[in-house]
Amino acid sequence: MTVVDLKAAPTVLIAEADPWTRDLLKQVVLTVRCDAQLDVCGDGQQALAQLGKHTYGLVIADRDLPGIGGLDLLRSVRQRRAVAAQPFILLSARNDSASVREALPLAPTAYLTMPLDIAGLTKRLTGLLLEAGQEILCDVPALAPGMTLKRFLEQHRASSDGAPLKVDAQSALRNSLGPDGLDLAQLEQQVRTDPHITAVLIAAANSAAQHLASPAQTLAQAMQRLGPAQSLNLIQGLTLKPGAQLSDACLADYAEGYWALSQRAADYGHTLAGMLNLDQERCYCAGLLHCLGDLAVLRCLQEWRQAGGELDTPAIDASLAEFGAAYGSALRTRWRLPLEMRELIAAMYHLGGGVYSREALVMNLAAQVANLESEEGIAEVAGGKTARLLRVGMSQLLQLIDKP
Repeated sequence: MTVVDLKAAPTVLIAEADPWTRDLLKQVVLTVRCDAQLDVCGDGQQALAQLGKHTYGLVIADRDLPGIGGLDLLRSVRQRRAVAAQPFILLSARNDSASVREALPLAPTAYLTMPLDIAGLTKRLTGLLLEAGQEILCDVPALAPGMTLKRFLEQHRASSDGAPLKVDAQSALRNSLGPDGLDLAQLEQQVRTDPHITAVLIAAANSAAQHLASPAQTLAQAMQRLGPAQSLNLIQGLTLKPGAQLSDACLADYAEGYWALSQRAADYGHTLAGMLNLDQERCYCAGLLHCLGDLAVLRCLQEWRQAGGELDTPAIDASLAEFGAAYGSALRTRWRLPLEMRELIAAMYHLGGGVYSREALVMNLAAQVANLESEEGIAEVAGGKTARLLRVGMSQLLQLIDKP
């Protein structure tokens, strides 16, 4: 085992326009070298400026970067005598022979076609960033002196990685592989109960790189837009991130409760939407995602504990009460989930005044029923404003909760 020497840690520049592919590249690099020092940028001008200021151990760039393309970046590097031999991985959606031949005179270290082959990229990076037999171990950074749990959660709200994974993603991928490759319909069935995977794939399908006006609002729509290879890559990338699974038993118990609540809300929303001839899958996804913030807080609490922070049940309860909604709002905004989806999720917490869509009313009612501790409260829900507006009666609500 090699002890990390920060002076010897490789520096890597990642230049990729799509934020989700950029994040995937970061995770693959850090999986190979957890001590790697990363600079990331989203266009060619930024990358060129970085190359002018720093010497990198490796550059990974997309050929089709906005502004200055990856091929021109590679040409610039090869023309600079001091760094002419710098390792440079060129990524490209173009796999035709003419495009490959155009790059060959510039001697890229590797020419990898998109969507990425994660296993192939990992093998390349291992050869470039590690010596034979070398293994790197990185400790969890210690908490700063005087750091409090509240300040820790406040600082991580804007950069939270989201919720822990509910499903065994690797098993889901294996179970969805058939003789003709990845079966998207089967994969959707395997992961459709996981809030984090659902949110990330919807967000990735709606990223600016997709260049489509009509937003994907369900998991099935997102997978169709991304395609089998990109869907697989994104899910694999999620498994590489620290904290993807909750190893702390107490926090895992809390997560089970939120996953169960999310699933009830999703199922009730789906059934109610079917009763009223509304979009069932969109209502299902809204229900599934409405506890995303609480689950993200649990993931950050695990980071706090792993960094040496103390944690008990009252602290967990207080953190969820104070930060759950804020984390959820920050994630939905940062990931640019469709506005219609955000409105449905918001309606699950509070309707307030104004005019609401029937789907928003459905999700508000689904949340009310999902949060009931017993059937005894169903009469109050049936007599409430939302149920009256939808003309959903006691018998329909009882049918809802009795459905297997």
